[in-house]
Amino acid sequence: MSKIAKAFENGPAFIPFLTAGDPSLEKTEEFIHEMIRAGADLIEIGIPFSDPIAEGPVIQEADIRALRAGTTPDGIFEMVARLRKTTDIPMVFLTYVNPVFHYGFERFCARCEETGIDGLIIPDLPFEEKSELDAITKRHGLDVISLIAPTSEDRISRIAVEASGYIYVVSSMGVTGVRSEIKTDLRSILSVIRNTTDVPAAIGFGINTPEQAYEMTRIADGAIVGSAIVKIIAQYGDAAGPKIYEYVKMMKDAIR
Repeated sequence: MSKIAKAFENGPAFIPFLTAGDPSLEKTEEFIHEMIRAGADLIEIGIPFSDPIAEGPVIQEADIRALRAGTTPDGIFEMVARLRKTTDIPMVFLTYVNPVFHYGFERFCARCEETGIDGLIIPDLPFEEKSELDAITKRHGLDVISLIAPTSEDRISRIAVEASGYIYVVSSMGVTGVRSEIKTDLRSILSVIRNTTDVPAAIGFGINTPEQAYEMTRIADGAIVGSAIVKIIAQYGDAAGPKIYEYVKMMKDAIR
């Protein structure tokens, strides 16, 4: 069974995201501890990249800050290794093909296994082309998290049947960022997924209020929140830890 499954064992999962290295790797490590203490079930860690095509301005700016601070994949791996000394919470990387390609697919996945990363989200890796990575990720015990978007339509079943870890259901068209309303017919998408696989499905893109998180977890197995947390970090910088704890606890309380 996937290590990620434990995140969904006790009801709907709250899955926060943050960009590694914003404002520093030391602070990222602290912020992740605060998220865990507040009740997060799984952590998504963004590897900063110069051209993150799925991200809106909030996370793009976080990537720029992290890169300017000198954040590297090796530094992130070392941070994860330190975290693994005190927690077994599932953790996944959100990254893009280019950084993994330049690091080396085999070497990157081996480092993930060595340091304790459980899965990868690669938004610019087309479903039809993920077979190139499949053998490597399976060899190193990694789940490649499938994304299903409102435009997936007749591909939903094909994507879902091959999914592992959890399915990332994209709530809205466009890039990441907070949204006041989520109008996509998510129930229909979730219905197809449920009829195809038992792999948990979590909804992300745009969720930022307790009410939205509650609503999403009435139809899905989890809620993913990124931009709202990254905005807190942008606002409070090194002092963001207590604010992140309060926010994650509020969101977790809402879905449970």
